[in-house]
Amino acid sequence: MLTIFGSKTDRGAYCDGVSRRGFLKVGALGVGAVGLNMADIYRAEAATNSKNNHKAIINIFLGGGPPHQDMWEIKTEAPKEIRGPFQPIATNVPGIQIGECFPKIAQIMDKSVVLRAVVGCEGRHDSFQCMTGYRHSEMRAMGGHPAIGSVLHKLHGPVHKSVPPYVGMATQGVWKNPGTPGFLGPTYAPFSPEGQGLADMTLNGVTTDRLDNRKQLLTSVDRLRREADASGQLTALDSYEQQAFDVLTSSQLVDALDLSKEDPKIRERYGDGKPYKYQYDGAATNNELILMARRLVEVGVRCVTLTFGRWDSHGDNEGLVRHHGTRIDQAVHGLVTDLEERGMLDDVTVLVWGEFGRTPRINKGAGRDHWTQVSCAYMAGGGMNGGQAIGSTNRLGEHAQTRPVHVQEVFATLYKNLGIDTNFTTIKDPTGRPQYLTTMDPITEIV
Repeated sequence: MLTIFGSKTDRGAYCDGVSRRGFLKVGALGVGAVGLNMADIYRAEAATNSKNNHKAIINIFLGGGPPHQDMWEIKTEAPKEIRGPFQPIATNVPGIQIGECFPKIAQIMDKSVVLRAVVGCEGRHDSFQCMTGYRHSEMRAMGGHPAIGSVLHKLHGPVHKSVPPYVGMATQGVWKNPGTPGFLGPTYAPFSPEGQGLADMTLNGVTTDRLDNRKQLLTSVDRLRREADASGQLTALDSYEQQAFDVLTSSQLVDALDLSKEDPKIRERYGDGKPYKYQYDGAATNNELILMARRLVEVGVRCVTLTFGRWDSHGDNEGLVRHHGTRIDQAVHGLVTDLEERGMLDDVTVLVWGEFGRTPRINKGAGRDHWTQVSCAYMAGGGMNGGQAIGSTNRLGEHAQTRPVHVQEVFATLYKNLGIDTNFTTIKDPTGRPQYLTTMDPITEIV
């Protein structure tokens, strides 16, 4: 016998607490489906939920600035001190070659897009521009532009009330900022499930009835404070509290973060990114965070951000790229393949990039320094036209030579993939003035 516990206040309930409507539904299922058992029900439910029904983004930030000329466009004709030690390899798209550290991505090039000449990089050593599309100084008096996850939260809200629409998996070290809500305010900040916060997302024997009673009490006590508050901070606190209650009364988010519930073969496909090297004050090459991102999107998160590795290669650039590159190669291949097998690839946009590129000339420490004139990016999914390498740099990798793609174009593409028309959609700043989401159009070659 299946017993479902919940509120017993339904006037149409039988003595055991099951409503007449629920009983009739169960009865109808039993009468109409000959030989149907619980295993069949679970299989049907899994089939129903297997197709992702919302658009989403997984934004993987390569904190520190990855070397553009050692990844997607190897400079074979440049002098040795420029081109470095890496060789190009063929992909499954004729005519497109990428760096030798990415053999698995080479196998899915037909589903991928590499941007070889990203321009408009601000030069700040942080994730702000890669999360918002804008420079840190713009609209700073009002809090700055909001991250795309915050915009999605504002425009569309949650897919399921128990699952935050925007999750930022901030890891250790610098460059870990998962994005900020900017002028939209703290209500639209990313949910960060880490450390003690993750451990606290369980009921530990507390019933939902007790939570409901406590929620009513807190609501009544806080009502006067909220009405008296002019800053909006208490409203934000109310939003956090509501989200906390929703999370506690649902296992979706907690289950998504629990990789022990994932198929071991899938976990093996992504890898774990160990051993972690070249980490210093940055993030680890934790491949499991990328698997976790897929699981979060699958249960309803609209935007997931994470920082992968520490790419500030002022010394031993070759060793860092070989270590970090092979790990992101495995994780991205696992993610794109996984999304395709689950029927989610057209709905989920994968973006992999950093805040700027690296100097063409290798320095005395065998490293590359900061270079803001040009950068690079990898994209997949979102219904885009894959199998493309867009743009190029000059022979020395110094600046864009053909088809430069501006950071704003990347964000316009993300919004289009999400079904948002940036020509008409605006959000209001604190003065009530409408602000457009981007200043440029999507990348025409891929949308």
